[in-house]
Amino acid sequence: MPKVTIYHNPRCTKSRQTLKLIREQGIEPEVIEYLQDPPDEATIEKLLKKLGMRASELVRRKDARALGLSDTDDDATWIRRMAQHPKIIERPIVVVGRKARLGRPPENVLEILPAAKS
Repeated sequence: MPKVTIYHNPRCTKSRQTLKLIREQGIEPEVIEYLQDPPDEATIEKLLKKLGMRASELVRRKDARALGLSDTDDDATWIRRMAQHPKIIERPIVVVGRKARLGRPPENVLEILPAAKS
């Protein structure tokens, strides 16, 4: 079975719901509490590729505005700010192999979970 990883914030309801959903599938994921162990820029770039998203799409809008980010900023700027301020990263992110999904809603992750396909 492929490794399942969740970038998790235990204070976030959607993150807790997604973690519970994964466990209900009989999977015990690697849990990365990304506020305690923030991803670096290279990791964020890899996550974006697996998600198929632009950097600006992975940022919580209200938090981005508070940091002065705008839609005209390039991906490198967004990625740098996410690495510096991981709280602005939309969560949770679930990774399985070369694919990742944002758990908003939590059911989004079912399409990449190995147990969900059987």
